[in-house]
Amino acid sequence: MDYFSFRTITKPAEGQYKEKGSRFLGFSYPVTAEAEIKAHVSQLAKKYFDARHHCFAWVLGADKKSFRAFDDGEPNHSAGDPILGQIRSRDLTNVLVVVVRYFGGVKLGVGGLISAYRMAAGEALDAAEIIEKEVTATLQLTYGYEATPEIMRLIKEFDLVIQSQNFETDCRLIAEYKLRDKEKLSEKMALMVAMGVKLQVE
Repeated sequence: MDYFSFRTITKPAEGQYKEKGSRFLGFSYPVTAEAEIKAHVSQLAKKYFDARHHCFAWVLGADKKSFRAFDDGEPNHSAGDPILGQIRSRDLTNVLVVVVRYFGGVKLGVGGLISAYRMAAGEALDAAEIIEKEVTATLQLTYGYEATPEIMRLIKEFDLVIQSQNFETDCRLIAEYKLRDKEKLSEKMALMVAMGVKLQVE
């Protein structure tokens, strides 16, 4: 199955929730790789080194198949899963949410923890701007210089984003296209070749 677009957040955001003296600080981040996730979690662990727990969850990829929930010493499934649930309930991906807990001296019980982590994660995501992003792929074309006008029309018609271009006897173009346009784009290029345009797709 192809995933043509996905929902994510534009920039980091914060939220907070208090329950029986405990403070739950929520942080949401747009991320694209696990290395970024580790860096954000490590940064928060250093900044809030005196907090009792640093729990988090993340989802990566347009298909949302890569994810993790971490309880950091809280009872199993009482922290990471409720945070993950908030990401999923908003149908988001490429998102990390960390909730830092300062213990207030009164135990909340598993039900209380689930509710508190869910609320803090929700606050951090509600404060974020959510956008829809297109899934893109890269296309490499080699064409004759005389075919430049047709290629320029192709770029305009399919809103291709040029990454690099080389004008020589044989011109080379690397561009990004929307995955949802793949079939139509392939049909158009096949038609151009059939009409005699010197064009090679790599």
